[in-house]
Amino acid sequence: VSESSGTRLFKARLSLIDALDREIIDGQHGNEPPAKYGPHPNHAQLRDGAAAHLHQLVAAMNVENFVVRPQRRIVEKFARPEAWKALTADDHTELASPIASLPTEWVDADEEAKRFDLLVLRTQLAILQAAPGFGALRDQIRAIASALEEQEAVPAIQAEWVLIQAIAGDEWWSDVTLGMLENARKRLRGLVKLIEKSKKKVVYTDFIDELGTETAFDLPDVGIGMGTGLDMARFKDKARQFLKAHESHLALQRLRRGQALTPTDVVELERMLADAGGTPELIQKAAEDKSGLGIFIRSLVGRECEAVAQAFSAVIAGTQATPDQIEFIELIVSELATNGVMDAGRLYESPFLDISPQGPEGLSPVAKVDCFVQGLDEIRQRAAA
Repeated sequence: VSESSGTRLFKARLSLIDALDREIIDGQHGNEPPAKYGPHPNHAQLRDGAAAHLHQLVAAMNVENFVVRPQRRIVEKFARPEAWKALTADDHTELASPIASLPTEWVDADEEAKRFDLLVLRTQLAILQAAPGFGALRDQIRAIASALEEQEAVPAIQAEWVLIQAIAGDEWWSDVTLGMLENARKRLRGLVKLIEKSKKKVVYTDFIDELGTETAFDLPDVGIGMGTGLDMARFKDKARQFLKAHESHLALQRLRRGQALTPTDVVELERMLADAGGTPELIQKAAEDKSGLGIFIRSLVGRECEAVAQAFSAVIAGTQATPDQIEFIELIVSELATNGVMDAGRLYESPFLDISPQGPEGLSPVAKVDCFVQGLDEIRQRAAA
């Protein structure tokens, strides 16, 4: 699952703080030259502004939220403004994961503005780090300015006309600074949504990342010579096809309908996986990776939509559900029907955040959110075997 725009923005601002702090440690003062296109912050002010923004996000995290609660100690630590004055390496690690991805009650609903923020932040980082991707980032910002130029008749765009024309040209970029980019970000972020929809795909294009330093990663299900990972992939594919061909089996029907499994059902499911070509080692590993054989099989066969809908009927029972609430629940039903189980933390990721940027709390009271979580936990427990 890709990271939400809020998580990416949090991490980008955190990286900017780190880069500016390193600049100070290295003895580079980073003073901004005299402003040509309006006042803009120096590096110290830019760093303090980024830190203040992240502090605001963390301070607005509800420690009673079931996703935030396990990280309460860290959240309360960074909810204090003094914690942001000097960040250690351990602080950066704690903030990047898991704090950056936690839900906050401070919400910016303007997705277009946030995409522009992220673009400018990456450009600032490219300048600080002398990264090779600066040219592609610059061209995207210029394309946005050019798209705004075409709508001169809009009063809000006309008010920033001089700055927009400068950014679309060449001279502004000849000696661009972090402060100039920050000034442009603040003044133009609210205008980006005015660009015609047909042109937004053009100005926000993907660019090719340059290769950086080599980093080693541990890949799941990949053993020496790739044998283990390939075997597991083949086993899953064969098992999925075999189970689909035998979906009328009583044990599978119980699993897809969310009913509790009996010991006999577990034996039958193991036999079916063996018939699908699974060795005892592969079956055991699949069960361990998914915290249960039933959960593994349900991830392959999914659940019946009707059974899932019935399981969540209590969430909106006795209330007049809004269209957003209905769409939110339909997304849950769809994911459970496809994957069989779902972790409650998914409620704070895309596509759920596309409906409610605050997660389920933005649509329903806490008691109803607890029903969501309880329903997902019960479904997982019934599948576990």
